[in-house]
Amino acid sequence: MTIEDVQNEIIEEFAMFEDWEERYQYMIDLGKDLPIIEEKYKTDVNIIKGCQSKVWVHANMQDDKVNFTADSDAIITKGIIAILVRAFSNQHPKDILEANTDFIDKIGLKEHLSPTRANGLVSMIKQLKLYAIAYQTQLN
Repeated sequence: MTIEDVQNEIIEEFAMFEDWEERYQYMIDLGKDLPIIEEKYKTDVNIIKGCQSKVWVHANMQDDKVNFTADSDAIITKGIIAILVRAFSNQHPKDILEANTDFIDKIGLKEHLSPTRANGLVSMIKQLKLYAIAYQTQLN
């Protein structure tokens, strides 16, 4: 699946819920299914700067595709990073770099986050793209 396919799938899933209470619960459920980062990667190096909560992200590349694992100490934040990991994992670095993140607006996520969580969301996206830059550089 392409990044856009995954993003469209996420948009469709969020559209099934009528209100934001249900969507928050769904995000919490997504967080529970997040590919959890190994404890050895829960270090300061892997913490995303700019997040109110602690969020760790680790990336590795297999067969020219980037895979992300993550964790957070807050359940909503864990759900947010789970959405991003799902959208961008198992994709080519170049595709991650070129991907837009309009799907976040389409599911209404940004407008339902506090300003500090919205800043954290931007920081998470930035960090995933920084990993993609690093891996794309290795491929060139």
